[in-house]
Amino acid sequence: MTARYDTIGINYAELRKPDQRIGAIISQALGTARTVLNVGAGTGSYEPTDKQVTAVEPSIEMIRKRNALAAPVIQASADSLPFDDKSFDAAMAILTVHHWPDKAEGLAEMRRVSRGPIVLLTFDPASRPWLTDYLPELVALDERQMPQVSEYDGWLGPVSIEPVMVPHDCSDGFLYAYWRRPEAYLDKRIRSGSSSFWSINDIDEGMARLSNELATGEWDRKYGYLRSQLEYDAGYRLVIAD
Repeated sequence: MTARYDTIGINYAELRKPDQRIGAIISQALGTARTVLNVGAGTGSYEPTDKQVTAVEPSIEMIRKRNALAAPVIQASADSLPFDDKSFDAAMAILTVHHWPDKAEGLAEMRRVSRGPIVLLTFDPASRPWLTDYLPELVALDERQMPQVSEYDGWLGPVSIEPVMVPHDCSDGFLYAYWRRPEAYLDKRIRSGSSSFWSINDIDEGMARLSNELATGEWDRKYGYLRSQLEYDAGYRLVIAD
């Protein structure tokens, strides 16, 4: 079995360290569930330590990067989960649904194997964080990859959707995590922790413009108000299906 993250997950474990504040939101959404399935589990970010977690991950390279203390993992795809119906109290999928080739089938599988809530951390493609001003290609990419938030009702039944604010010092280097640290986007190593940068063919022009506007102060004239904010709605959403 091959998977996209066999190639792009080079610095993932180093750059994508779970943020405890976001983890607390996910844990609260899982409620009293004792057994939890983590689909598209990657290196194990946000797996609750007070529950019995089983992880599913298609990429062998991501599996190899999992901590020795992480939950047991099975190499499998979301659209073909190797479990009986109603095997788990709850299921979770964190910043992964947009990578699934068959999102509807993957979510149907999560519903099939879960007795209780399904918790998803995803992104609303209608959002326009400031980085898209420099890389408009991200808008097209998000619209192509990310489900519309309205689609989750059709796949999972009634859902609640709430914003997940990104802390200014977020430890998890997902795409829009550096909203108050714009200089970070000029660092190729930091960009390597986000799959979106692997999906855009040419970012040189956008990064050159960002670099120039940071040097001239133009970025701060446009967005400097963000430097005093503690959190930011970058478009990340928690979707919960009971």
